[in-house]
Amino acid sequence: MSDPISALQGASFQGFASVREIGPVGMITLRAKGLKSLEKAVKSVTGTKLPAQRRIEVNGDRACAWMSPDEYLLMLPYADVRTALTSIAKSLAKEHFLAVDVSDARAVFRIEGEKADQVLQKLSPVDFETLQPGELRRTRAAQVAAALWQQDDGYTLVCFRSVASYVMGLLVHSAQPNAELKS
Repeated sequence: MSDPISALQGASFQGFASVREIGPVGMITLRAKGLKSLEKAVKSVTGTKLPAQRRIEVNGDRACAWMSPDEYLLMLPYADVRTALTSIAKSLAKEHFLAVDVSDARAVFRIEGEKADQVLQKLSPVDFETLQPGELRRTRAAQVAAALWQQDDGYTLVCFRSVASYVMGLLVHSAQPNAELKS
């Protein structure tokens, strides 16, 4: 396997909030619903339980995000994806599922700081006042599909790699010094 190259080589920006592309993250789209071994398969790869609707379960550098009634996004170290796919295939061998490595098709950003929510408020139709830690939103960042959630002192945003440069530009523009929202 060749060395992974992130979409923007770890680009970052410091404004009233910090914005950075966090580099290669292993991601598996898992399509399955109601399978008797599903919870066990996810736990073996991420160490988490299956998330409830619009939630993400995080365990260190691994996570499982609810994306739709029959779709989960598993996140883990990039180097562990191949082993994880093998584990999922063994766990769900006699059941109907789809597990696909989408690591190189996505870009991941962190927006951090006391006013990190303001960066995203300008771009997404999400009520950030009510968004709780561990709650996942599939939404838009301006004109592109994105998923985001609050974690620790900021937010994580996932988008398609093909629009990573555009999204970084949006985030940088939104986080410019002295561009905070007025209350």
